[in-house]
Amino acid sequence: MDDPAPAAVLCHCNALRRGARQVTQFYDRHLAPTGLRTSQYALLAGLRRLGPISINGLADAMAMDRTTMGRALKPLERDGLLAVGPGPDGRTRALHLTATGQRRLAEAEPLWRVAQDDFEARYGAAEAEALRAALARVVAAV
Repeated sequence: MDDPAPAAVLCHCNALRRGARQVTQFYDRHLAPTGLRTSQYALLAGLRRLGPISINGLADAMAMDRTTMGRALKPLERDGLLAVGPGPDGRTRALHLTATGQRRLAEAEPLWRVAQDDFEARYGAAEAEALRAALARVVAAV
């Protein structure tokens, strides 16, 4: 009788994290000339799409906890890619993309597109679409 597979092989979380690390490294290599990591690109793109927005609002939209979001934003703020200013009601604070952030994002977009196309060429366009849909269901389910 064969030995059962180790728990790490059967663990859904481990499988997702392993795949996410591989894909992140793949995109990071494409974005490297801009000095942005994939996670930073995603935050800037999300901020452009949703902003101005509170840190909590962006954290919710990106499925991140508030503390992790705060740490992730510090280098982007330090580098002048985003700024924190008064929110819409004057009592809260809101993130907004700076002109420097908009330029860096515009510089990164063609490289991101190449990464997207390269991923789809390797994995399959239909399979990539199905993967995004499956992962959206994961986010909604847990």
